[in-house]
Amino acid sequence: MRRIVAAGITLAALFLLTALSPPKAAEAPQDRLNLEQMSLSFDEDFTTLDVSAWGPGTRWIAHTPWSGDFGGARFANPHEGFPFRVEDGVLRIEARRDKEGEWQSGLLASVDPKGDGFAQQYGYFEMRARLPEGPGVWPAFWLIGKDRSKATAEIDVLEYYGDKPGGYSSVVHVWHRDGRHTSQYNRNEVFGTGSEAAKPGEFHTYGVRVDRDWIRIYFNRAFVWKTETQPEHRQPLYILLNLALVDGATKEEAPDPSHMFVDYVRAYRLD
Repeated sequence: MRRIVAAGITLAALFLLTALSPPKAAEAPQDRLNLEQMSLSFDEDFTTLDVSAWGPGTRWIAHTPWSGDFGGARFANPHEGFPFRVEDGVLRIEARRDKEGEWQSGLLASVDPKGDGFAQQYGYFEMRARLPEGPGVWPAFWLIGKDRSKATAEIDVLEYYGDKPGGYSSVVHVWHRDGRHTSQYNRNEVFGTGSEAAKPGEFHTYGVRVDRDWIRIYFNRAFVWKTETQPEHRQPLYILLNLALVDGATKEEAPDPSHMFVDYVRAYRLD
């Protein structure tokens, strides 16, 4: 996702992707999620938060392992109360302006710059979270392949844009070192305004199941979309989650502060 901005692709290109979004894939029996057929391999319940700016030796670091910030807010080194706070088993990620008026926010990655930490080839990855609302906010849950020598393999499970509150985006990218880029995209229109409709500011689960053949996206553990697994994604993937801001005009309208709340992050092996 932010890789879109980090790689120099403009928001206009993202809007073009939106216009070209493919139709939702029909669900087959094998698309249904069954956690009883999997084994829990990573469980972050945010009773506490083990994080440092760059590691080593902590469960999370507070930057992308390749030192790439993106969007309209700088990802801050963690200190007491900011950008992370844990209370009652829930992580709060905060975005706010500093004394100079510049936005800062928070990101977590499950491997450090040396590649140490949690990564897994294939399986189901899930986050339960409440998203911030308002223009300019850009929270995400995503995976990156550990081997970036020839290409960066990326799965954006969740990208939410606060000025498009009706749903969220899921994108599968391959960023080749020679400049080529391929992506598959789906807009998941899951939120509504009625009393019974799901709201982004409520807790929901956002998940992806990756195997050799397919990458499947789930909302509240219900199948919403799938795309074929590319060779670059057949490798260990590590976890990132963050609250970013769009680097554009809507950033000036973003609520200050804005908060993303995360109940847990989990991964399961395919048994």
